[in-house]
Amino acid sequence: MHAIKSEAELRAVIGAEPPGLAEKNQPRLNGFAVDFIAKSPFLVLSTADAEGRIDASPKGDAPGFVEVEDEGHLLIPDRPGNRLAYGHQNMLVNPRVGVLFMIPGTPETLRVNGRASLCADHELLDRMAARGKPAVLVIRVAVEEVFFHCAKAFIRSELWRPDTWGARHEVSFGKMFAAAKNAPPEAAAAIDEAVNADYRENL
Repeated sequence: MHAIKSEAELRAVIGAEPPGLAEKNQPRLNGFAVDFIAKSPFLVLSTADAEGRIDASPKGDAPGFVEVEDEGHLLIPDRPGNRLAYGHQNMLVNPRVGVLFMIPGTPETLRVNGRASLCADHELLDRMAARGKPAVLVIRVAVEEVFFHCAKAFIRSELWRPDTWGARHEVSFGKMFAAAKNAPPEAAAAIDEAVNADYRENL
């Protein structure tokens, strides 16, 4: 397999960048970006550790759960999770992050790149509460680059077309554990019930 090792080789395959296209990238949040964020119930937050290993974490809540502090800063509330904290630990050693905002049914996405810090100020956590619970942490992103991404990936995948979805794919953490540990079926069932209880009671 031939590995592309230079930008010249890359451009020979994909072509030159369209003139002026990069001008859509902005250093601050404009009104269009603020409006999109206000309507978005879901994002993917990408981080990297000190050695460049990547992690991508989904985060979601009611539309507008991310607060625009000003044109240069976002506040992303962190809710109860599995406490593995891969992304949080990455931010402590490498603050650079990428955020991909989505709106269901809208094929375009919004991308925000910047530097993140973790905040645990009680007043801020209370302000960003949901379902009667304060945020666990708040991720403050200092914005460096903002741009909208075209719809082609969503059009090709038909992601927002329910008639293409098929049956829901079952993900069983219990069965995965049982397969890895050679545990009995009842152990798998107990784990799955614990996961479902966590979904119901610990959002």
